[in-house]
Amino acid sequence: MNEIVTVNQISYHYTEEDARPALNDVSFSINKGEWIAIIGPNGSGKSTLAKAINGLIEPSGGEVKVGPYELNEENIWSIREMVGMVFQNPDNQFVGSTVQDDVAFGLENQGLPREEMVERVREALEKVNMLEFAEREPARLSGGQKQRVAIAGIVALRPDIMILDEATSMLDPKGREEVLRTVKEVKERENLSVISITHDIDEAASANRILVMREGKLIKEGTPEEIFSYGDQLIEMGLDLPFPEKLKSSLKNSGINVPSEYLTEEGMVEWLWTYDSKK
Repeated sequence: MNEIVTVNQISYHYTEEDARPALNDVSFSINKGEWIAIIGPNGSGKSTLAKAINGLIEPSGGEVKVGPYELNEENIWSIREMVGMVFQNPDNQFVGSTVQDDVAFGLENQGLPREEMVERVREALEKVNMLEFAEREPARLSGGQKQRVAIAGIVALRPDIMILDEATSMLDPKGREEVLRTVKEVKERENLSVISITHDIDEAASANRILVMREGKLIKEGTPEEIFSYGDQLIEMGLDLPFPEKLKSSLKNSGINVPSEYLTEEGMVEWLWTYDSKK
């Protein structure tokens, strides 16, 4: 698979007086079409890392490469064209009086011809199932709908990478589910690479790979199955566990032999059904 993001031993200090760097010798790569979740407690460097990938900050040391471009002053705008960000609070992102005006905003900044802009807005709203809301005021939408419009605004720009910076943290479970479903559908359809900065374990479980940050360092990296198998170690790091892993831990403490491998909710239901039928 082709690498679309390469981070090589980057460090970053917000001020020269900082005793501890916000990022400390971080290295990893992301393949085209891959979904990466970055998790860790508050202050671990997750959002700082996202800003480095998007060129919002320049690392104090090390190298960042996005597509064919090395992060530097000469390439900064080329990198930003490749990367779209969806932020935590959708209300802070809206600038248009209607949904379609808002999706068109970024395209207007690029100076696209009106005919192409109208078509891109229509296609983007269709892809996130919000076309019927094109004339609606953003303020009248639910939280999940607002984030889907924010995603449409990114999709219309046709980036290679989408960064979700705590994009589901302010949503209720229904809104969170619909946004994650939308991201999955758009990712597969457009072959996007997705970087999810999150505290939500269910969101992280949707990823192909998880990076665990702590005090500015990358301390663990692996598939959701590999990372969640650390169990209580993750809790000690200030992180949560998916419900199936919590249930496995409770059952184990009750003297029940449980599978050692990671189980999704569907896998846990299937195992419980099989276990119960054997009794």
